[in-house]
Amino acid sequence: MIAGVWVGGSARLWTLCWLLLACGGPAAASPAALELRPTAALQDAWTVATVHFDASGTHTAEQLVAERWRFEAPPHRGGSLGVRTDAVWVRVPLQVSEASATHEWVASLDYGSLREVDFYLIRGSAVVQTVLLGYSRAATDHGLNARTPTMLLQLEPGQSHELLLRVRTHGPMILPLQVATLPQYLLRSLREQMLQGVLQGLALGLIAYSLLQWITQRDRMFGYYAMVVVGSAGFLLQFFSVGGQFLWGQQPWIEQRIAPVCGLIALAGSYLFLRHVLAGHDVQSRYARSMHTGALVTIVAAGGTLAGWVNVPMATAFMSLTGMLPSLLSLPRAWRRVREGDPIGTPLLWAWTAYGAGAGVMVALAQGWVPAQFWSLHAFQFGATIDMLLFLRVLGLRAKAVRDEARLAAQERDAMRVLAHTDPLTGLPNRRGLQGPLSAAMLTATSERPLAVYVLDLDGFKPVNDQHGHDVGDELLEAVARRLSERVRYPDLIARVGGDEFLVLARSLHSAQDAQQLGEQLVAAMEAPFLIGPLSLQLGLTVGYALAPQDAQTAQELVKQADAAMYRGKQDGRFCLRRHTAPAPRQSSVPAVE
Repeated sequence: MIAGVWVGGSARLWTLCWLLLACGGPAAASPAALELRPTAALQDAWTVATVHFDASGTHTAEQLVAERWRFEAPPHRGGSLGVRTDAVWVRVPLQVSEASATHEWVASLDYGSLREVDFYLIRGSAVVQTVLLGYSRAATDHGLNARTPTMLLQLEPGQSHELLLRVRTHGPMILPLQVATLPQYLLRSLREQMLQGVLQGLALGLIAYSLLQWITQRDRMFGYYAMVVVGSAGFLLQFFSVGGQFLWGQQPWIEQRIAPVCGLIALAGSYLFLRHVLAGHDVQSRYARSMHTGALVTIVAAGGTLAGWVNVPMATAFMSLTGMLPSLLSLPRAWRRVREGDPIGTPLLWAWTAYGAGAGVMVALAQGWVPAQFWSLHAFQFGATIDMLLFLRVLGLRAKAVRDEARLAAQERDAMRVLAHTDPLTGLPNRRGLQGPLSAAMLTATSERPLAVYVLDLDGFKPVNDQHGHDVGDELLEAVARRLSERVRYPDLIARVGGDEFLVLARSLHSAQDAQQLGEQLVAAMEAPFLIGPLSLQLGLTVGYALAPQDAQTAQELVKQADAAMYRGKQDGRFCLRRHTAPAPRQSSVPAVE
């Protein structure tokens, strides 16, 4: 505390001594003038500029022309003076030669998010030209519909000229003041417009893509990504004055609030996007709840700023303090994904690196720690663009993972369905797997194209199974299934419906005679012995069948009639083929009445 008082007192003492020297001592050396050279490129006015900080905000150009001793060397020559609430005056002496006076000259600030920007051209000791700009007031007619504050200078050769600039704003005092000929200025402006068009066009394409995917796929992840891109694009539209030039015009209310509101929207989208990507279905974890709470608080802050309940400095401070919070909260999970080999983790880390680097340069520029030049002015835009593209990569990887999960689930579901409808030993359909094809075939059965169902029961299988064991019995059943499959024709179907019981669905018949012949072929298939290792095993077959629509009108009834025919064959001595026959009508015992 004592040291602070001593430093403050020393500073005031040195200021008093400087003022005494300025008033009574020899005049301070005037800074060199900015020589206007037509062949040069854009000329940095800060090489010769001096500044005056007007805390009261009451000084006028005429007053400062008479009191030039108030101007002093700037704390930084790079054109960024940090965050200031007072009015800042910048004085630039100009050296105008006969050759330079034949050209049109432009003084411009390559940063437009400034509340008040007043240009004054001084010739001798008189103010000969004034242009009042800034988003808080309507632009005066200075001959250029420029993206950032500019002034066409009315210069005369052989005369002493000075450029005075007065700036007052709520945000950082970023003043990249330059002087150039009109063609040079227009060329630089066209290049900047092209760059902004490319980057904003890219953002517009990403917004359209994410919204379309959100609408068609109903995946909230695309909606959260759209929030990030919309917020970032809106912030940069205001930062580079493209929105004010082409979209909302000179609207102080929008110009003052659009940047923090859009920044908060992007921040809320980052919370939700990262939560969706890294937490997944684990919505009850501490990480998921923290990210959800951060998003809600940020959305409330954005709404309050938009409604005017939260002032712009508070919103800006909130955004600056919490801007990296989503990344910091997500860093452990992303690093864990990298260590686990998940491809989502790496682009997230690169995205945060690019965004953090751009945001760091932006903070340094706003505080006046780095000069205001092309790379420092565009560092955050480039970092945010890389961040959006890498988030798009994460979006694609996450969408692919979701599709893979859905495909795996479908495969597992299909596998379970196959297991539920397939005999695991022979690979043939089981009774459940037969129901669908049988019901469908019943709909197409006609007298000319009948449908036949055969119920087949093996004769002599149980003694083989008891004598040689279940392993031999299983191999024998597989051999029986293969031999029966060789006897049926496409699109006929064979199924195993019991231990040693099979069922054949014949859909390629032309008559009842065809059905009888197929049944005989099935019985004959068992005549040759089966060779199972060193064993030669002999089996027989009893077959019963029924036809639709002749013998039954429903699938259940058709199988029932074929099964009854098979049991009748068993009773008749086995090793035979039987067709269902309808019982003869009973004779009435009542004599007919004549």
